[in-house]
Amino acid sequence: MTGKIPVSDSPRPTRGFTLLEVMVALAILALALMAALRAGAMATQNTVEIRQRQLADWVALDRLEEHRARRDWLPVGMSSGETLQGGIRFRWEEKIGGTPNAQFRRIEVRVFPGERTDTNAALAKFDGFLVRPGG
Repeated sequence: MTGKIPVSDSPRPTRGFTLLEVMVALAILALALMAALRAGAMATQNTVEIRQRQLADWVALDRLEEHRARRDWLPVGMSSGETLQGGIRFRWEEKIGGTPNAQFRRIEVRVFPGERTDTNAALAKFDGFLVRPGG
């Protein structure tokens, strides 16, 4: 044999990825990134809703405690108003009702976002009792 290296007619195997492999990898990466972005957007939306509900809870509790602190004896019926809490405008409704004991009144406070007052849109609802002053 001579010192020559035999030359093969077949091409040398190349190293690296084919275009198809790169395209599949990019498609998988794109799907994963879209899922991560969607999860982040949902988490942000949930945070906004939780914040709004927490502020609405505070509005309702503030209404109840304000009546208790002033020792109000409210007439039976409905009242409503608006308030600003945490930079967000809320609308509240109070329903005052009697109880079997004449020394107590039942109060239900519901809080809504902005101008909406349909019962399904209530962000918070608290019930409490008022005691007749001096009773």
